Amino acid sequence: MQFKVIQRILGLLVMVFSLTMIPPMIVGLGMGDPDLTPFYWAFLIVLGSGLGLWLPVRKANANLRTRDGFLVVTLFWTVLSTAAAVPFMFSSALNASFTDAMFEAVSGFTTTGSTVFGNIEGLPRSILFFRQEIQWLGGMGMIVLAVAILPMLGVGGMQLYKAETPGPVKDSKLTPRIAETARLLWYVYLVLTIMCAVMYWLTGMDWFDAITHSFSTVSTAGFSTHDASLAYFDEQRGVGWTAIVFMFLGGVNASLHFAVWKTSDIRCYWRDSEFRTYLLIVLGSAWIATAYLYAKNIYPSLQDTLFHGLFQFTSSITTTGFSTTNYANWPTFLPVLLFFVSFVGGSAGSTAGGIKVIRILLLIKQGMRETTRLIHPNGRFVIKVNGEALPENVVESVWGFFAAYVGVFVFFMLAVMATDLDQRTAFSAVASSLNNQGLGLGLVAGNYAPLTAPAKWLLALAMLMGRLELFTMLVLLTPAFWRR
Repeated sequence: MQFKVIQRILGLLVMVFSLTMIPPMIVGLGMGDPDLTPFYWAFLIVLGSGLGLWLPVRKANANLRTRDGFLVVTLFWTVLSTAAAVPFMFSSALNASFTDAMFEAVSGFTTTGSTVFGNIEGLPRSILFFRQEIQWLGGMGMIVLAVAILPMLGVGGMQLYKAETPGPVKDSKLTPRIAETARLLWYVYLVLTIMCAVMYWLTGMDWFDAITHSFSTVSTAGFSTHDASLAYFDEQRGVGWTAIVFMFLGGVNASLHFAVWKTSDIRCYWRDSEFRTYLLIVLGSAWIATAYLYAKNIYPSLQDTLFHGLFQFTSSITTTGFSTTNYANWPTFLPVLLFFVSFVGGSAGSTAGGIKVIRILLLIKQGMRETTRLIHPNGRFVIKVNGEALPENVVESVWGFFAAYVGVFVFFMLAVMATDLDQRTAFSAVASSLNNQGLGLGLVAGNYAPLTAPAKWLLALAMLMGRLELFTMLVLLTPAFWRR
């Protein structure tokens, strides 16, 4: 293990992250926040910590191995989440404990969107901006992680695509250099964010809400500057329709967006089997919700029913977590279905959480192949994605990931129930955290503040594991990883 090199990288990252305290200070100054000391102190503490990590090993230089990559990626998310918690701890408006500050920071940075803060509208604008900012940065980091870095470690959904696959979706990266890949993906991410902010403003938001909500929409994160989430803008229905479009786009593989931009050919989307499956799941689940809600006369008109059904299921599948209605009071199976679809999640290479559509697609194809083998036991059948046959070891890895996902979910649900939570609350809280979705049922239907400290720490860990595709963290628990 190249511990000195890893320490140098972390020190540099922490120092760079200290700069994220500056935009909230500028916003606070411009909007008349009475107290910006949380960000002054946070800037100094985070910068000093990064400097302290970097200085002793600043001359360390060696090539990182794959094993080092697992530790770097895990530390990247945990250390920067800790740094993001500092302003929350120093804010007199929040009076947050270390546990609550860490929960909020991890939730934001992993683009989960669960919150323990109340009276959101009453918080200083600098704090509100920072909450949205860390989601956007987390989403940006996740795109690069998913498309450029995790496949090199053999983790994540993107390695399910073969290198020979036609088009932009490759096994490892879009361009030969990670830095170039990151630059291209950030450009796409930034353009989507600007488009989203402009559309929010045109449909009725003020500039502050438009910019901050564009951060949480494109990153499929779900924090809002209002306690009611997007239900606050119920009078401006265009806001909700804008959110639906950009939540959906946020759940699409970022390299597909890049391909469409580079080729000016929107058909790149439709040629991708994962995108077609993703679209089918969104529309299919929304149709079920709309039909059932309309049959039960939950909303006064078909238009309202269609809007809330499509919005809430798009929000859940993309693991954004915005809400426009009290979905917890929907009849019978719909609230539970809302959480089941979050297990599917968005596309590989997107900011969305969950198992990912490509894995679900391969599980279905594998099930169909086994059925066909029963009829034709001597036949040879291959599984294809975008017209290309997948190796058997890739198909097996999907089953391994699925088994691990189920096992981790069961572990966290039992552990959270052991903190005296009922089954409904525990199921929704763990599903929301592991899938980075942010919604909740039962005790956490509106806010996670009522949970005990142990439950919050367990859920924060689940958020990190879900964000890092499980195996990135699980491999650190194996003795073999630490052997020379």
